[in-house]
Amino acid sequence: MARDYDHLFKLLIIGDSGVGKSSLLLRFADNTFSGTYITTIGVDFKIRTIEVNGEKVKLQIWDTAGQERFRTITSTYYRGTHGVIVVYDVTSGESFANVKRWLHEIDQNCDVVNRILVGNKDDNPDGKVVLTHDAQRFAEQMGIQLFETSAKDNKNVEEMFYAITDLVLKSKKDQQARVQENARDTIQLSRSSGKKKKKCC
Repeated sequence: MARDYDHLFKLLIIGDSGVGKSSLLLRFADNTFSGTYITTIGVDFKIRTIEVNGEKVKLQIWDTAGQERFRTITSTYYRGTHGVIVVYDVTSGESFANVKRWLHEIDQNCDVVNRILVGNKDDNPDGKVVLTHDAQRFAEQMGIQLFETSAKDNKNVEEMFYAITDLVLKSKKDQQARVQENARDTIQLSRSSGKKKKKCC
């Protein structure tokens, strides 16, 4: 059966419990939002196909549980991941402080992976405690893009998922180009060494 997509990427959403990881996933995959909070047990995943730069990309998006007791389960889900979305809650300074720990966990579990930082629940200016310029400065230090989102108001959710997909797509193309370049170099080397042998005989 012919594939209905050009690329298949696995994305992982991580962050503290209650920052709105499941809400972001539901908003992006099903365009729904529920105000009631249900804890994710272990992992949940959804699929959505989008078009980026004229190419169809099928996304398998994994939503992980933020609680400590599920950490041993989620570590196995880093395998084969192409992009990681690190989420904090802009109304929770603690969830922002824990971002460093989550980034460290990515480094421990993934060799090279694309990452973006997402400040969710950005729909209540009075409740906001993690200021944009502080988060932006931290993101720049870490060399990652920052998006402030609201799953409730559907603010920047599409943009954030498209941005991480674009990063993953570029990385894949760069990697393919490097592989092709190395293959060309190897062929040229073997040809030149073959010619030398002929001359000496």
